[in-house]
Amino acid sequence: MSGASAPGPLALVGSGEYLPQMADFEGSLIAGRPARYVQLATAAVPDGKATLERWHSLGIAQANRLGVEPVIVPVNERSDAENPAIASLIEGAGLIYLSGGHPGFLAETLRETVVWSAIVEAWKGGSALAGCSAGAMAFSAWVPSLRHPREGGTEGLGLLPHLRVIPHFDAFVSRIPDMMTRFLLPHDPDITVLGVDEETAIVGGLTEWVVEGRSSAWRLTANGREQLINGTTLTTPF
Repeated sequence: MSGASAPGPLALVGSGEYLPQMADFEGSLIAGRPARYVQLATAAVPDGKATLERWHSLGIAQANRLGVEPVIVPVNERSDAENPAIASLIEGAGLIYLSGGHPGFLAETLRETVVWSAIVEAWKGGSALAGCSAGAMAFSAWVPSLRHPREGGTEGLGLLPHLRVIPHFDAFVSRIPDMMTRFLLPHDPDITVLGVDEETAIVGGLTEWVVEGRSSAWRLTANGREQLINGTTLTTPF
């Protein structure tokens, strides 16, 4: 009999990381796991120091609400992501959360580094792993530029090569009803495109997921979109 642990849950979140209304959700991810809430706000680095510190403050406040230890992993550039001392902060995590900002910057900073390897190893060992907005997008094999879609995108972290996620989906659809979904639909029929509304998540992995939160997720195809309400179970081919 092997003593190996199973991977922890994955959470792809549309928005709302660290906010009080998402505390119960984040608490459910860390429940039964070590009380170490590991947080990477790397995606916010391009927005400047004040924005980065705001994310750190929000994350610490959420950890305090949950009664767990906040652990800030200070990855501001690729050299940080290759620093074994910084990577060691991930060890013993109950929940690892990659928060929002710039998905391309996040992917380019973490891809194939010792920090990303430590994150994947911890998740495979049973830690919960969550990405919100940019964090959720970066788990794919390819990350589009949401702010400048005509400029294309960049290679993602590759954890979920069979998925492509559009966070803030309800907000995007209200502002840009067609362009974003058309741009993100892949030519590869093996890739599933999912929209995730704000303060909503899909939780599970790698192919079995449940919708949780105040709103819906959406399965997007060339024929339109299918609404997946709170509590819906969905399967995504790998």
